[in-house]
Amino acid sequence: MPWMETSPMQSRTRFVADDRLGLFSHTELCARYSISRKTGYKWLARYHHEGLDGLQDRSHAPHHCPHRISQDMADLICSARRLHPDWGPEKLLDWLAPRHPHITHWLATSTVGDILKRMGMVPKQRRTRSHHHLGSIPPHTQQPNDLWTADFKGQFHTGNGACCFPLTIADHHSRFLLTCRSLPNVNTLSAFPLFERTFQLFGLPNAIRTDNGIPFASCSIHGLSQLNVWWMRLSIQHQRIRPASPQKNGAHERMHKTLKAATCRPPKHTLGAQQRAFTNFQHLYNHERPHQALHGNTPGPCYQPSLRPFPSKLPPLEYPGHFLIKRVTEAGTMRLKDKLLFLANPLKFLHVGLEETDDGIWSIHFANVLLAKVDERDMILRE
Repeated sequence: MPWMETSPMQSRTRFVADDRLGLFSHTELCARYSISRKTGYKWLARYHHEGLDGLQDRSHAPHHCPHRISQDMADLICSARRLHPDWGPEKLLDWLAPRHPHITHWLATSTVGDILKRMGMVPKQRRTRSHHHLGSIPPHTQQPNDLWTADFKGQFHTGNGACCFPLTIADHHSRFLLTCRSLPNVNTLSAFPLFERTFQLFGLPNAIRTDNGIPFASCSIHGLSQLNVWWMRLSIQHQRIRPASPQKNGAHERMHKTLKAATCRPPKHTLGAQQRAFTNFQHLYNHERPHQALHGNTPGPCYQPSLRPFPSKLPPLEYPGHFLIKRVTEAGTMRLKDKLLFLANPLKFLHVGLEETDDGIWSIHFANVLLAKVDERDMILRE
């Protein structure tokens, strides 16, 4: 004989019908149906007020949720995301807090992320494993202008076919974007005036970190180029990252990623329109966009111009009295012991200092930088 199965609705209907017959007390009837007396009274009361519909299962969802996010808060988060579509939850909260001081309790970062996902405002991305570059030591700075970083973002074409080479200069300590300018090429003649104007506006840094490309470096001895020779004369240390290691300048590269997403996708139609986009991004990046490395602050208030002003005239090259002073010829060469030695074209018409550190071994200095050593026996430059 098969088992007889009944639904909860059928059991409740039979319970009410048996109660109306009056053959059993309430306690005995509840025991027959394996329910408590309280539950039995509940079903009888529902049947009395609503009939058979009262015996149906009801939703167990709470009528009120004290942790429910208000619609005004959700609208505020979504409107900020529409205004800055490339900002994450943490930056949105840091940006909204000072603009709405009357709100004392803000949502958690994870909750803001859930809202953006629920509203379809976060594109789906495949999870990737982060890689740690062994030996990659980030630079440490104590105050603004200890280190500037500079790089070309990478060339692209505007809508009318013009080629654009954006050059960016930033202060590493405060993340302040000093310059973001589109140039027609990467030649020294194009980059030189931009660095000169930046020095005039913000003063001189202690060091500048770049990659090994043109115009920052060359294949000459010590990577000398016209640009870094000029920096050395201004007592600016030139830090060159290891070749093919952009992670050594990671903060600047990360800024380029944000710059590309905000201004170059898609590119503007003309160079003028593209430069206006760069200028607007520079203001937004410096004064509105919160930065995680600055604990949610913007770079603008964290930056101060350098106390080292840009001189109107380059200071003369000075060397200790025991140095042997040599003037580099127009061909980039100098004479040592009646032998012609090629140094670098960017040093032409400038003076270098030679110090004999051992018998027949000379150290070649330019400004306060040791360029190389040379042995009189073979006249080979060794860096």
